[in-house]
Amino acid sequence: MAQKKVTAVSLLEMKQRGEKITMLTAYDYCTALLMDQAEIDVLLVGDSLGMVVMGEENTLAVTMDQMVHHTLAVARGAKRALVVGDMPFMSYQLSAEQAAENAGRFVKEGKAETVKLEGGADFVPHIKAIVRCGIPVMGHLGLTPQSIHKFGGMKVQAKTDEAAEQLLKEAKTLEDAGVFSIVLEAVPAAVGEKVSKELTVPTIGIGAGPGCDGQVLVFNDMVGLFERFVPKFVKRYAELAPVMREAFTRYRDEVKAGEFPGPEHVYK
Repeated sequence: MAQKKVTAVSLLEMKQRGEKITMLTAYDYCTALLMDQAEIDVLLVGDSLGMVVMGEENTLAVTMDQMVHHTLAVARGAKRALVVGDMPFMSYQLSAEQAAENAGRFVKEGKAETVKLEGGADFVPHIKAIVRCGIPVMGHLGLTPQSIHKFGGMKVQAKTDEAAEQLLKEAKTLEDAGVFSIVLEAVPAAVGEKVSKELTVPTIGIGAGPGCDGQVLVFNDMVGLFERFVPKFVKRYAELAPVMREAFTRYRDEVKAGEFPGPEHVYK
């Protein structure tokens, strides 16, 4: 029997019945297929690909063409999971019209079903313009990596009572604008829990504590492929980097020694 497709509406229903939402980043077909088979609910084609796939220092250099390219690959592997295209830096900030046009590219060219964008009240017109086109929008508050220079680095947000209240206000503003969910990144656990309880739409936490309605991690972090640094909120569910290095080394040694290919690997 075919599994029921996860949709933006599904996430709201999951929150209403108290079922936690699972989300991971994905950047290619093979990984997306495995995640789909594991019944991960949401696959985010994150602009984090700039760092973990392309080797950039941050996410700011990622282009729409690159995001659409990777989103299409993920969409081909995701039959059950909801696919979210992450709108990169300067793909929506200039105007509501620009936002709607590029969100449309994610759907038409990348086969995404929803998009995500960073920012609060300043981007309400942009969110409304996208939703008006029939494209569901996921919000993103707290630490928003595209604003890294404004924050002075990757720093925990909403640490004071005043900042926490402002975050809650921004979250409610996004909800009123029509988002179907909101990512909360790098905020104190108590703040993540409070915001989650105050909102009707589900929250997806990354470094925002267990009180959020769901959780997301960067794939390369949680399987131990990205070794440049490990954020505090990351749990390593596997250590694939050493395993892969060992496989590459064995291959090199066997080819150099004339052991590969062996008789079982050649055509007769």
